[in-house]
Amino acid sequence: MDIKVFIAGKEATCSECGENLGRHAWITLVENQGPVCLSCADLDHLEFLPSGDAALTRRAGKYSKLKAIVLQWSRSRKRYERQGILVEQAALAQAEEDCLADADLRALRRERDAERREWLDQAYLAQFAERVRELYPHCPPGREQTIAEHACEKFSGRVGRSASAKALDEAAITLAVTAHIRHSETQYDDLLAQGNERFDARKMVWGQIEQILETWK
Repeated sequence: MDIKVFIAGKEATCSECGENLGRHAWITLVENQGPVCLSCADLDHLEFLPSGDAALTRRAGKYSKLKAIVLQWSRSRKRYERQGILVEQAALAQAEEDCLADADLRALRRERDAERREWLDQAYLAQFAERVRELYPHCPPGREQTIAEHACEKFSGRVGRSASAKALDEAAITLAVTAHIRHSETQYDDLLAQGNERFDARKMVWGQIEQILETWK
């Protein structure tokens, strides 16, 4: 079954972490629980690929082990309409490489990169990355920038957009670093793709995450 992510049409609060997500937040809906932000749903590392290019979407979806459909309610048509998909960054990059022979797609990637840069608050991004490096001085070079960019993208529902993260709170920074390790340094995504529940998958990789956190300190 496809994972579904909804763009909320009104104020939303995450039922797991309690964060006020505001309007237009990207959420999942859990039965008998309510809205869950992408960070708590362990989907915050995925990249958004808007609808519009069928070939790129098809390739990215094929390469991505974990993916989700993004939907938004249309008031005029009284139905949810597909806005695009969320896929793994490496899968999107591979799909774009496959399509590079098409000059129009090269232009599309430049436009997408420009839009992404506009979405990122550069000053806050630098502060967030600096705080990651301060708390985890032994993390691999450049990793603090990667963590900051993923955590701080606007409207993403990721931990970097929370009030505590904007205050550069240690606990919030640690959550961002932990999420990055979970997805990039463990088999967590493979476990999800195999059908494991996320709470079970988290338990399976937690020991490995703790070891890496300790090494990076």
